[in-house]
Amino acid sequence: MKLRNQLFLAICLFLLVAFSGSFFVSLESSREQMLGQLRSHAQDAATALGLSLTAQIDDPAMMELMVSSIFDSGYFSSIRIIDVEGEQVLVERNAPARIEGVPGWFVSLVNLHHQGGDALIMRGWEQAARVEVLSNPQFALAKLWDSTLGSLIWLVVCGLLSAVFGGWLLRRQLRPLESLVKQAEAISKREFLSLPKLPRTPELKRVVLAMNQMVEKLKALFTEEAARSEKLRSESYQDSLTGLANRRLLDEQLADHLLVAEQHCDGHLLMLRINDLTGLNQRLGGQRTDALIGTVGELLKRLTQLPERRTWLAARNRGGEFSLLTQGLSTEDAARLAAEISATLENLRQTGASDCMPVAHLGIVAYHPGEPASEVLMRLDQALTQARQHPERPWVQLSHVETPPNLSQYDWRSWIDDALTQGQLVLYFQPVVQCADTSEVLHHKVLARLLDPQGQAIAAGHFLPWIERLGWSARFDLAMLEATLEYLAVNRWPLALSLSGSTLRDQPQLQLILDMLESLPELAPLLTLEIDERQLPPPEELQRLSHSLLDTGYRIGLQHFGGSFSQIGNLTQLGLAYLKIDGAYIRHIDEQQDKRLFIEAIFRATNNIDLPLIAEMVETQGELETIKALGVFGVMGRLIGPPEPM
Repeated sequence: MKLRNQLFLAICLFLLVAFSGSFFVSLESSREQMLGQLRSHAQDAATALGLSLTAQIDDPAMMELMVSSIFDSGYFSSIRIIDVEGEQVLVERNAPARIEGVPGWFVSLVNLHHQGGDALIMRGWEQAARVEVLSNPQFALAKLWDSTLGSLIWLVVCGLLSAVFGGWLLRRQLRPLESLVKQAEAISKREFLSLPKLPRTPELKRVVLAMNQMVEKLKALFTEEAARSEKLRSESYQDSLTGLANRRLLDEQLADHLLVAEQHCDGHLLMLRINDLTGLNQRLGGQRTDALIGTVGELLKRLTQLPERRTWLAARNRGGEFSLLTQGLSTEDAARLAAEISATLENLRQTGASDCMPVAHLGIVAYHPGEPASEVLMRLDQALTQARQHPERPWVQLSHVETPPNLSQYDWRSWIDDALTQGQLVLYFQPVVQCADTSEVLHHKVLARLLDPQGQAIAAGHFLPWIERLGWSARFDLAMLEATLEYLAVNRWPLALSLSGSTLRDQPQLQLILDMLESLPELAPLLTLEIDERQLPPPEELQRLSHSLLDTGYRIGLQHFGGSFSQIGNLTQLGLAYLKIDGAYIRHIDEQQDKRLFIEAIFRATNNIDLPLIAEMVETQGELETIKALGVFGVMGRLIGPPEPM
């Protein structure tokens, strides 16, 4: 029972006891007082009537008249005149005992009896008759009842006022406790909240100060570990001059994209090479040459900052050579991108830096999952060679072999529209297990296949870029969520489903998803919604989004984590269920010490807030043993199990 309810109940019980005691004490006192008043009233009436009848003792008519005049006042129950010698009743008036307006239980409780009085009527010096008078207790009972009702009403009013005021005062005094509860719940959800307003009550003030100190200490520990992890990541995967990724991370991501994986699709790889970098160093000096390289790096960095390009990777390979990995970019868009970069560099050269901004050559090649990385890089070298041989056109794009299904844009649009409309969506499931015991399944990752007109299941990597180009990401996510919830209604086991960044930015579609989740609260413990780290919205918007999703009862996870480790400080506000590490940082971890150090740093940072880590794309037994030794909680990948229909 709530403390407020307990206080209200205690006030009611206290007032009931106080009223009962006061009632019985005042009732007994009033009863004795009323009995005395009734007795005195009856005796006074008898004495007065006896004296008045002394002169009329021999006149019966006058005696009856005088008795009636007193009896009709209503204060008496009986008046009798009795002859002394023969005990004969000379005059008698009686009234039935009627008590109106007073409950019978109260009459029985008070037990106020009739009180009498008597007096003698003289004839000279002789006793002629006797007057007997009984008072009527009706008026006394009515007065007692009214007094009791008034006391009860007053006590009830006081009780209600005390309860209301006490409840308000208690709520005001205990408000810090509610804040402490929210603070503790936030810590359990891996959120660190400090209470800026301290209560005035000394006891509560000490508790709040202690909780704030604990939260600040946890935040400091987490921030320290996050900074150490970010430093390791920067040293291993970031170019110190431009802030872009280095060649090592590019190779890891390229190998990751070329694997046959559900989350990857066709794309293009662009390489930009500044001409005669050695000559520039000699003519301009190292400082101006570094400024030139930084300018090119900023250009590529701006290209990857658009929301729809968060999955792209810009890197500096070495010297004046840069790369841009563009997942899902079409051939026409790749050509436009190369022309845009070339025009920007040419404008910079012509607008005042002809001595320090040489012409750069660009090569563009397409890739698709399953293709060897060596072939992609070989075609890229060919494209750069051809670009250098044609100064009039500083970029060259090499065509690639089409991957099935070979459909035109109209066919893709028509086919995807029909598949989503007619429910030609097949769910595949990939297991996610514990590292310590791979037989213990944590959940299954939900993946998608669309059936083509021939009835063949097409992997997501082929149709997801077209869904992005057509602007149907939110529609596809809604269809996936609906199919997953229908599946969970029949098969009750934990699942995880990804939401695209386009859906998260589309407020009307996101509201439809929230409404769908709120309509099925019984499935909330079984489904975790995953967000791609490369498609995260700004921190404030991300926090509002996470709270909206958590309010539905469903959990949130973050996948492909590692590329933007500087954002780990914001994770304490999201209430995440787990963190999935990008497979690029897991591949060959058993052979590369710096990767082990990086994952170990992530583990220390997340372990401070009890946030489980799950490794993605584990392909070898050596990788599994290494991440198990590092303390990673879960694992997924083709070594554990490929995506399969259930």
